[in-house]
Amino acid sequence: MTDAAPRLLLVDDDEAACALLAEVLERESYSVVRALSAAEALERVDRDGPFDAVLTDLRMPGSSGLELLRDLRARDPNAIVFVLTAFGDAAAAGEAIRAGAHDFISKPYDLGQLRVTIGRALARSRLASSTRGAPAPAKAASRSGEPTLVGHSPAIIEVMKTVARVAPSQASVLIFGETGAGKELVARAIHRYSDRAERKFVAVNCSALAEGILESDLFGHVKGAFTGAQVARPGLFREADGGTLFLDEIGDISPALQSRLLRALQEHEIVPVGAEAPVQVDVRIIAATHRDLPQLVRDGRFREDLYYRLHVVSLTLPPLRSRRQDLPLLIDDLLRRLAERHDRGPVAVDPEAQSLLLAYDWPGNVRELYNVLERALVLASQDVIGPEHLPVEIRQQGAVRAAAVAGDGAGREEPAALLPLADVERQHVLRVLRAMEGSRERTARVLGISRRTLTRMLQRWRPDLPPD
Repeated sequence: MTDAAPRLLLVDDDEAACALLAEVLERESYSVVRALSAAEALERVDRDGPFDAVLTDLRMPGSSGLELLRDLRARDPNAIVFVLTAFGDAAAAGEAIRAGAHDFISKPYDLGQLRVTIGRALARSRLASSTRGAPAPAKAASRSGEPTLVGHSPAIIEVMKTVARVAPSQASVLIFGETGAGKELVARAIHRYSDRAERKFVAVNCSALAEGILESDLFGHVKGAFTGAQVARPGLFREADGGTLFLDEIGDISPALQSRLLRALQEHEIVPVGAEAPVQVDVRIIAATHRDLPQLVRDGRFREDLYYRLHVVSLTLPPLRSRRQDLPLLIDDLLRRLAERHDRGPVAVDPEAQSLLLAYDWPGNVRELYNVLERALVLASQDVIGPEHLPVEIRQQGAVRAAAVAGDGAGREEPAALLPLADVERQHVLRVLRAMEGSRERTARVLGISRRTLTRMLQRWRPDLPPD
């Protein structure tokens, strides 16, 4: 048994144009119902609906396509509506998208691209429907609902095993890892699974503050200790008393501050700025850095004794690019948290966007992934994130990698280093064109050239291709 053909409602007051487009869409195995006005379209929806998608002209006698769009979205907030017009402009496009249009398409249509656009929209609609109908995934286990480490790669499993072993102790922990890799998440996990979990976890970025400000923030100060010190401050050590103090980017603190920190670790006491008497504190220190601390020690820029005080236990958090198998789980977890934050329902990622996310190198690691997903979630109006919602650098890198894999004879051809530059250029452009399913507009965008330049290249290399 085969699935029923997707049902489309085509609305255009130009009867000839409506019939022609309906014929084209029917050849693509769609079931098309036609209407010559917005009023007739609403009657069709009431009598013959629901439809999988509606394609409506913008300018029509009586109610416009935008008014029809609003009526359809009021009846069904998930309705897929394409606005078609021969009078495309940015203001109209913006108004249509704000009103909930899935896309705004200018005439004359690129029929091949229109077919792809409709097919993709319907696929996403099915994916969104299944997501909306599914129960919300269980949250990651934690005592406070905080973000947790997510993944099943061997590297991240080893990190979590170390976290589980070290958490019950009072040992200082030094975490190595690139910026954005999630070092604070590791520190919070250690705190959460320790006997200090009911007390405060206090985090400070040592590289974000000037030396004098950082010293006062860490150790506190008495009233009148310096200009502007109109009231006494206890400092972060005392704020974290009984709990955990996380010192991020510890490799950036000055030698003078290193000495004061060493005393706090050795003596379990601090001296606030301007004070004479020390104050006892019970704080567990977890430090983190993206820098090579052993090399800083060898260079005389970081105290060796402080290094060993911090380095009772160490662990290295791998960059995201080295644990790509964790990306699907991370994406799901972050999207769930972001949807909650933005008061949205479940959000899915379509296969093409997922492939681009998995192919990207993530130089900014988990922090970059979080920012990209938040941007995509805000831009996606159909509860499905697609390639157009991702930053251009992600689309470009993913497309180039897909092109390399999709190329005929990939892996068997002569290495690029041994080919003339002109041949390398030709192979690369043609691969990207294949990866973009023949779309010259998308290919030119990925390559960073104009469509006219791409057409000239193709005419030179592939005279068999139709002209643009």
